[in-house]
Amino acid sequence: MPPTLTILVPVYNEEATIAEVMRILATIFSTSEIIYIDDGSRDRSLEIIKRCKRPEDIVLSKPNGGKGSAIREGLLHAHGEFCVIQDADLEYNPSEILVLLREAQEHPMSIVFGSRFLKPNPNIYPLYLLGNKMLTWMLNMLFGGHLTDAYTCYKLFPTALLKTLPLTSCGFELEAELAAYPLKNGHKIRECSITYQPRTFEQGKKINWRDAVKGIWTMVRIWCL
Repeated sequence: MPPTLTILVPVYNEEATIAEVMRILATIFSTSEIIYIDDGSRDRSLEIIKRCKRPEDIVLSKPNGGKGSAIREGLLHAHGEFCVIQDADLEYNPSEILVLLREAQEHPMSIVFGSRFLKPNPNIYPLYLLGNKMLTWMLNMLFGGHLTDAYTCYKLFPTALLKTLPLTSCGFELEAELAAYPLKNGHKIRECSITYQPRTFEQGKKINWRDAVKGIWTMVRIWCL
């Protein structure tokens, strides 16, 4: 019988946090399918993944191509009824995936996003807040959505539905694709409140203003299809 949940974990140079992420996921999601996709890390990330993985975990390794390319590679191997993305750092609390999963199970065929803005979040950087609000506003305007956090990492889909989306993005603009295509196709996206502990660039934060530009272009491209 297929597992209820597949967790896709893209990894790029996360040797400082990946072991702890793996420990938490293995503890909370002992019966879930977990797929680690090393995106050409130049540090010890892949070595740590191979050392810490459970026997049943899937470990993939590919040349560096960006988060989107890693997710698309991992999705090819997903067998769970539902599929969710977990970053390889600790900005998001893995236990809150259970909140999204419960919401999806209570509302069949729903897509569920974890929103950082359904309750006050004093931790996010003001510039990132502005960028997120701009991207979310544009997505809602183009596709008639009512989202509060389009660029959240926590996006949970029925796996069969996720595999029908024509995803092509290689970088963080995948977040725009994952929100735009479902809305354009008439699917409802539900949101659940989650917490967030952002890290600094010194600690390894990767997304920047160029990714916002790519996200806008991706939305416009999908809108024009």
